[in-house]
Amino acid sequence: MISVNNLTVAFGGRVLFDEISFLVTRKDRIGLVGKNGAGKSTLLKTIAGLQSSNGGEIAMPNNFKIGYLPQELKVTDGKTVMEEASSAFGEVLTVEKKLEEVNQEIAERTDYESDSYMKLINKLNDLTHQFTMLDGHAIHEKSEKILMGLGFERSDLDRPTSEFSGGWRMRIELAKILLQAPDGLLLDEPTNHLDIESIQWFEQFLINYDGAIILISHDRAFLDNITNRTIEISLGRIFDFKANYSKYLVLREEQREQQTNAFKNQQKHIEQTEKLINKFRAKASKATMAQSLIKKLDRLDRIEIDEEDTSTMRIRFPEPPRSGKTVIELKHVSKSYGDNHVLNDLNFLIARGEKVAFVGKNGMGKTTLAKVIVKEIKHEGEVVLGHNVSIGYFAQNQTEKLNPNHTVFETINSVAEGEVRKKVRALLGAFMFSGEDVDKKVKVLSGGEKMRLAMCQLLLHEHNVLILDEPTHHLDIRSKDVLKDALANFEGTIILVSHDRDFLDGLADKVYEFRKGEVKEHLGGIYEFLQKRKLTNLTELNTNATEAPKKADIKPSENKENYQRKKEVEKEYRSLKKDVEKAERRIEKLETELAAYDEKLQDPEQYKKVFSDSEVFEKYNTLKKDLEKEMARWEKAAADLEKVEQEKESLQA
Repeated sequence: MISVNNLTVAFGGRVLFDEISFLVTRKDRIGLVGKNGAGKSTLLKTIAGLQSSNGGEIAMPNNFKIGYLPQELKVTDGKTVMEEASSAFGEVLTVEKKLEEVNQEIAERTDYESDSYMKLINKLNDLTHQFTMLDGHAIHEKSEKILMGLGFERSDLDRPTSEFSGGWRMRIELAKILLQAPDGLLLDEPTNHLDIESIQWFEQFLINYDGAIILISHDRAFLDNITNRTIEISLGRIFDFKANYSKYLVLREEQREQQTNAFKNQQKHIEQTEKLINKFRAKASKATMAQSLIKKLDRLDRIEIDEEDTSTMRIRFPEPPRSGKTVIELKHVSKSYGDNHVLNDLNFLIARGEKVAFVGKNGMGKTTLAKVIVKEIKHEGEVVLGHNVSIGYFAQNQTEKLNPNHTVFETINSVAEGEVRKKVRALLGAFMFSGEDVDKKVKVLSGGEKMRLAMCQLLLHEHNVLILDEPTHHLDIRSKDVLKDALANFEGTIILVSHDRDFLDGLADKVYEFRKGEVKEHLGGIYEFLQKRKLTNLTELNTNATEAPKKADIKPSENKENYQRKKEVEKEYRSLKKDVEKAERRIEKLETELAAYDEKLQDPEQYKKVFSDSEVFEKYNTLKKDLEKEMARWEKAAADLEKVEQEKESLQA
């Protein structure tokens, strides 16, 4: 269906991909993965015909129709939601307009016996037949079904598109693409603006879709549920696997291991052959054999280990100042926008050290409550912050607050204070901005790069409460995993607004469900919450589930016993990791102190002076013993951590 042949694309001397080739068939559901900036979005644009290439070609059948959804799009106003969605049926609307014109003309005519009148009747019949063949009577029904599946209410359909946020307008554009029923879908992070309910509906739609799909997504669960093939872009090359994302990770690692082993064996063979060549060269009678071996080596197909892009963020949130036991308390908090009562008389508190998730359908008040807590919007009721509470807030539109004309360095340097200003470049390096990258303007950065930069700003200050509203948008999967690990090790309090099931799993230990102005508290993590609500996924948050899902519908990893063990292992993992890190810091300190003594002992005069003092001698021996004990403690903690890490990986598989 789509044939990519020796495609090369470069920008400013940097090659994004070099002579890559692959074939897409109708049954392919391809997950396009790779780190931010690898060229995923550029590849989709090139296939869609919106980006030129430096070489190669893209071939597809005549009349092959592609539906392309970009990360960001320009929208126009002037229509209602239904009118904008229905504009996808261009041919039907054209025929419908002609029908109206013909009917109007017929109504005004009285020369029923004339030839021109009969021609008009024939034209009406032809247009009516064409309208029927195009299923024109069903376009509003189809539009309504898609729009409501994507989260719109029936009352929204006659509202002007200008009344909706960028995320909702993105859904309208997605609806138009789906209504066109293209032969192939190119989707660039389509779930970024969808709530969990809409994500599940969209998953089911794509599963039943009769056409090829190339999908960029950083939602691991979404990828696993949809895709049957994974193409990774890395360092200008592609790696193609007939497997979904999770299976691809295993296969890719196995491939690298096999490649490494084959390389080592070949190097051993080459080394042995070269020894024989050097040995035979010394003897005239063996010269012919030496030449034969040399030719054999020259013909050898040398194995090369695939270069791996291991660059990733290095996030470690500063140790937070200790807050009071109660961090945030809500007393009769309400918020309305006109007749829309988003929050209704909320009363609950969040304690120190809790990691909670706000979940629910879009528009149910999750972001509104986050803004209420950080005092960005007015409200009724009272929000009481505990003793010594310092809140770091990452808004859903945080990247839009960045000055597009500032460089990466200026963005961080302008808000850094005190000693941090001396470490700006090191901090940017931890967020994968190094060398010339720090001089790039914000406006030329990719979505993922902007998210990393905005996240970097959050680390400039020591906060003991983090409120993060959709912090994973545009982040690649590796970066999301790093962020998740950093948040898991953060000793303060966290409030997460997210629709990413995989990101929340094992991170949040309490769930607040937002429904129709009310907020309900659920103890435990995401999958325990799902089981309590008798749900197989988060898409039914806004419906009344009367029937429990079949046992087979619940993933083994989601049952209560498995979840509890998963939670225990995660807690044990974090504790052991801290023990290992503390031991390493203690060892480093002891080794530094001992090194100072050893330096003195190299001087004979200092040696006599030090060891003539019994207290100094005793201190020296104590340091050595402490170092031995700390090393033993570190070895045990490291061994235990490795075991727990293996169990953690097996539970997540």
